[in-house]
Amino acid sequence: MLTDRIAAVLVTPEQGYAAPPGVDRAAFLLALAEDTYEIVAGLELVRPVILSAGVAGLEEIAWPGTPVISIGSPEKAFAALPPADEAVVVSADAPDLPPLLIGKLFRELGRAEIAVCPAENGGAVAIAARLPFPGWAVPEFDRPDVVAHLRGQAPGPRRVATGPGWHRLRVPADIARLDPGLEGWDNTRGLLS
Repeated sequence: MLTDRIAAVLVTPEQGYAAPPGVDRAAFLLALAEDTYEIVAGLELVRPVILSAGVAGLEEIAWPGTPVISIGSPEKAFAALPPADEAVVVSADAPDLPPLLIGKLFRELGRAEIAVCPAENGGAVAIAARLPFPGWAVPEFDRPDVVAHLRGQAPGPRRVATGPGWHRLRVPADIARLDPGLEGWDNTRGLLS
C-alpha cells in the first residue's frame, strides 16, 4: 500500500527580510516561495500544499489544484494540513534545497515519528512527521535548538531523527550561500541578477 504524503511550503512575511538592498522584499519573498514550491511540487508521489502565515498572493504561484491554506502561525502548520499519512513542511527561505533531502526525511519516518532537516545557523529547514502530528511536540522552525528541544519533549528515545542539514536565507548576507551551480531557484536567481 502506498503511503499518502504531503509536502508543504511554509511562507511567512519574515522570510522576505533576507532581500538584499535594492530588492523589493515582497518580490523577493514571492520568488523564494515560488522556487521552494517548485521543489515540493516536483516530487513524485507527494501532494503539494502552500501554507501562508500572513502572506497574500500565493495562489498565483500555485499549480492548479494545489491548496493554499492560511494559518495563524508556523506552529499551526501541521494541524492545518489535509489528511495524510505523512507530511513534510519546508520553510520557503530555502529555494535551493535539494529534493533528495526531503526524500531522506520521509525515509527517516520509517524509524521515528518526526524528522528534522536542521538549518546551518539553528532552527529547521524542514520538519517531517507521521500524521497526526505527535501531541507531545510543537514544530518551531525558528527555535535555534529545535532538534534538542523536540528530543527533550519526546516521551522516549528515537522519536526524533535528523537528516542532513541545509541553509536558509534569513539575512541579506545569506544570499552568498546560494550555489550558482545548483539547478533550480530560477525565480530567486532572476530577481538577484
